[in-house]
Amino acid sequence: MEINQLDELFESNANPTQAQAMSKYMRQLFPFWGIARPLRAELLKPFLKELLQQPGVDWENAARHWWSKPQREYHYCAMEWVLLCKKKWTPDSIVFFEWLIVNQSWWDSVDFIASNLVGPYFLRWPEKKEAWIEKWSNSNELWLIRTAIIFQLKYKAKTDGALLFALAQQHADSKEFFIQKAIGWALRQYAYTNPEAVREFVATTTLAPLSRREACKHLLPR
Repeated sequence: MEINQLDELFESNANPTQAQAMSKYMRQLFPFWGIARPLRAELLKPFLKELLQQPGVDWENAARHWWSKPQREYHYCAMEWVLLCKKKWTPDSIVFFEWLIVNQSWWDSVDFIASNLVGPYFLRWPEKKEAWIEKWSNSNELWLIRTAIIFQLKYKAKTDGALLFALAQQHADSKEFFIQKAIGWALRQYAYTNPEAVREFVATTTLAPLSRREACKHLLPR
C-alpha cells in the first residue's frame, strides 16, 4: 500500500455531477471528486488502516502530500489520517497542525483540526497550550483565532473556563461571522457542563447578537 494509490481509489469512484454540487456548497473554493461522506468513509477505512501498518511511512509527509492536492476529498483523508496516527504525534506536531489550519482553509477543515487534533494535543502536552493559544489569539489570521476559541469543544469538564471566557471577551467585538459564531458555539458547549458560569458570563459581557444567541440556545432560565 502506497499513498499514491489513493489517486486511483478516488478516480474510480468519482461522480462529476455530485462533484459540482459539492463544490458549489463550498463556494467553489475547492474542486471535488464527488465522493459523498458515507462512501468516502467506506473507501478510506481499509486504505488508511493498511497504510498505517506499512513500515517506513512518514505520517506527516503523507498528510502534506494529500494536503497539496486540489480536490477536497484528499484534505479530508489527510485529517482522518493524522487523527489515526495520534500515537505518533510529538510535542512538535503543533507546528504541523498550525500549517494545516492556515493552508487550504475553510470552516470544515479548521473545525475538524481544532476539536480533533489541536484539542487532544493540548490535553497531552498542556505545557504547550498557553504560548500557542496566546499566539493564535493575537494573530491577524481568522482561522487561528477561531481555533483558539473552539479547540476545547470536546473537553466538557476539562474545559478551562477562564481561558474560554478571556478569549470570548478579547474577540467579543469582532465583526467576523466565523469569530462570532465560534464564541457562541464554544460557550454553548461549555454551558452543558457549567451552565451557571456561562449564564453569568453572558449576562455581564457585551457580545455580538449572534454569539449571544448561540451561547444561550440551550440555556434554561434560572
